[in-house]
Amino acid sequence: MNRTLSIFGQTFGVAALLVVLAGCNNGYQVKVDSVSKPQVEPSIAYQIKTSNPDLDPDSLRYKEAERFVKTALSGKGLYEAPKPEMADMIVDLNYGISPPKVSQEIRTEPIFVYVPGQVYTQTILLGTDKEGKPVYGTITFQDPPRSEYAGDREYTETVVTYEKYLRLTARENKPAAEGQPQGEIWTVDVSTEGENKDLRKALPVLAAATIEYIDKDSRGEKTIKLKDTDKDGPIAFVKKGM
Repeated sequence: MNRTLSIFGQTFGVAALLVVLAGCNNGYQVKVDSVSKPQVEPSIAYQIKTSNPDLDPDSLRYKEAERFVKTALSGKGLYEAPKPEMADMIVDLNYGISPPKVSQEIRTEPIFVYVPGQVYTQTILLGTDKEGKPVYGTITFQDPPRSEYAGDREYTETVVTYEKYLRLTARENKPAAEGQPQGEIWTVDVSTEGENKDLRKALPVLAAATIEYIDKDSRGEKTIKLKDTDKDGPIAFVKKGM
């Protein structure tokens, strides 16, 4: 009498697997808005001050921001005057972080499903019985499961972002006339927005973004992209210091 031996592999049910692909940080998006007024004589020597009462010039954060800005200014050929009276201009330094902004964003993510492997059988010789007759058995095999792309799904996510900003305003180093403020030479406003609220991390990026636009009219707001992975880029230059 033949005996049949059936061996079944593990059966996998079809299950949906949702995978969120996280994007790599390829750089910083920075908004820049700058204005400049033509000068009869070039202003290259400066003194840095702040008119923001919330900023403490003796704090470590302020000194760090000041160092980044000085390096950025040096990238435009400007230098710090050894004495206040020798400065052509006063550069007003202001920076900070805006209140959190809450928004709803529609995002997409790919959907993958696990598909069980194909099931197939094979008859093999298992041996012989007492009478020497061959005994065959049917073995069931199953290929490994695989994942297949099944499309995308959209979902709404609540996102909290923070705007980190830096503003540099250069004014003539001259006494105010008849109560009028000192003449403005140039202004650079830069900001970057994201879910990270680490202002310290953003400061060298913001300072680096000002280099190209110091004493330059951007003719409206522009968005530029800076990479902190560029060893010869402006962010590396600012971080290195003078």
